[in-house]
Amino acid sequence: MKKYDKLVVNAIGRTVPTVINGEPATPFMGLRKYRPSGRKYAPQIPTCIDYPDDGNKVVDSLAEALQRCGLKNGMTISTHHHLRDGDLVSNVIFDIAHEMGIKDLVWFPSASFPCNEPLIKYLEDGTINRIEGSMNGPLGRFTSGGGMKGCAVLRSHGGRVQAIQDGEVKIDIAVIAAPTADPFGNATGTMGSSACGILGYSWADMLYADKVIVVTDNLVPFPCMPFQIQGNYVDFVVVVDKIGIPEKIVSGTTQVTKSPDRLLLAEWTARFCAEAGLLKDGVGIQTGAGGTSLSVGLHFHEQLKANHWKARFGFGGSTQYMVKMLEDGVLDYLLDAQAFDLEAVRSVRENINHIDLSVFQAYNYHSKGNYTSMTDIVILGATEVDVNFNANVVTHSDGALLHGIGGFQNCLFSKCTILPIPLFRDRIPVIIDNVTTVCGPGELVDVIVTERGIAINPLRTDLIEKMKFSSLPIKTISELKAEADAICGIPQKAEFDDEIVAVIKWVDGTVIDAVKKLKN
Repeated sequence: MKKYDKLVVNAIGRTVPTVINGEPATPFMGLRKYRPSGRKYAPQIPTCIDYPDDGNKVVDSLAEALQRCGLKNGMTISTHHHLRDGDLVSNVIFDIAHEMGIKDLVWFPSASFPCNEPLIKYLEDGTINRIEGSMNGPLGRFTSGGGMKGCAVLRSHGGRVQAIQDGEVKIDIAVIAAPTADPFGNATGTMGSSACGILGYSWADMLYADKVIVVTDNLVPFPCMPFQIQGNYVDFVVVVDKIGIPEKIVSGTTQVTKSPDRLLLAEWTARFCAEAGLLKDGVGIQTGAGGTSLSVGLHFHEQLKANHWKARFGFGGSTQYMVKMLEDGVLDYLLDAQAFDLEAVRSVRENINHIDLSVFQAYNYHSKGNYTSMTDIVILGATEVDVNFNANVVTHSDGALLHGIGGFQNCLFSKCTILPIPLFRDRIPVIIDNVTTVCGPGELVDVIVTERGIAINPLRTDLIEKMKFSSLPIKTISELKAEADAICGIPQKAEFDDEIVAVIKWVDGTVIDAVKKLKN
């Protein structure tokens, strides 16, 4: 099977394949142009006849569970990333598959982390054909070098759900690592020594996978309450010594940036939102968990409190700082699909208005609306932005594939998307003529905030008018690029072979760009 075939130029001028891993693919057609047809994919109908009357689905090992699920060559195996760099389950799945002599598996994680570097050996020997999910660090660099046998496919968090519901990806076996579960398969992330708070990235897997395995290190008597994973979708339960390393599951050290430049970015971002009238009573916000974003959130907290305003909802992933907003009374609801620190985990367990939800409630583009377009302010990051406001979050200027898309693409549909980014990193300009990889079309990026000035997308004439007399340094994107070039010079561009190693899907499932193999 060829990695890809039949190249065409899509609506934003990027050359992309229309056949990927033997399956047809639709090139990006432009914003809001693609409409799906047909019905949602559905797994086979199960029957209670095949399950224990006493509800006890516990088996002796993960190997037994995988065998009883019918693990065989070419299957698609899904996992979640709530355990992040502390995950002790995902790698074991493929250790078992390797021992069984299974080949050509597709790994479909909601994200990967450096802890998954050991899987490179299984990509090399053919146990795993390809990854359809984010590739951070070592896995990304391996993919950029052309090591993966199949073509990698990167999707946003919402795009992953879209692919499951549309039947683009059919999960044969979903393995859900759960900090607490009962023998029937009800499970939660809020309790246990490996508590990660939320399991929302597994909801679609639970509902649509042919077979579902729950792996836990804290088995409790039925019923596990309140549950996030529903046992009547679960085939087997496996008990192990440890599913995750607590210190790496959640970071107790998620901290506001101390960099003077980044603090300035945060201050200007908050001032922009205030002066433009974006921050107000009843606002919906998403700020993220990076150091600069956390600092923006602190400014929002102060402004809301000073004006006696309340944000109606905050969108997670959640951190201790958003929890403080909730508990300080300046935020009505925290809607959350991922907990980023220990305080967030505690809050999910204790605060009735800290709502755990799945990304397909919030981000799925092929649904009857989603939360992102109702969000007033979204703060995001980027590795590169070009003069047309197109944004890149997966590759660096050196061409290496080092990050996942996360919720970036989905959040672009908010009422105002702001990217606080440095003008350059390590003497390499962040604002360039053309981004290495298009992840977000420029029409959806509203404001760029740098330490040398703020650029407003010319399409946002309303914001330009509101900021006409601002004391903030409002500049054009071309002026910012010129400043970066004057300071750093124009760096040598990365060199690529013609071979495509990965494709980037847009939120609707179309192909927005392709990543080529690095020459060096």
